[in-house]
Amino acid sequence: MIRFLVFCLVSVFLITLVRAFIGIILKGFAELMNPHEQDSATAGAQQVPAGGVLRKDPVCGTYVAEISSTKLTVKGETIHFCSSECRDKFTKT
Repeated sequence: MIRFLVFCLVSVFLITLVRAFIGIILKGFAELMNPHEQDSATAGAQQVPAGGVLRKDPVCGTYVAEISSTKLTVKGETIHFCSSECRDKFTKT
């Protein structure tokens, strides 16, 4: 009975190791087949810094990081916009 339990535990352990080893090999093989997949996915994305102060866009109401916002100074006050389109809408009104 004890021999059977030890056999089962060793089998489960070996199966887990084999699955992990096969997973690592398949992941490496997938990266070899598509080496630029990750680069092309992030190439079109705009890099926005994490953290910082959020400011509310007065036109559309979205919150945008102060660092990456489009700014407009009116009467000495800086107004932050999410895009140049919102800034243009604000200046038309």
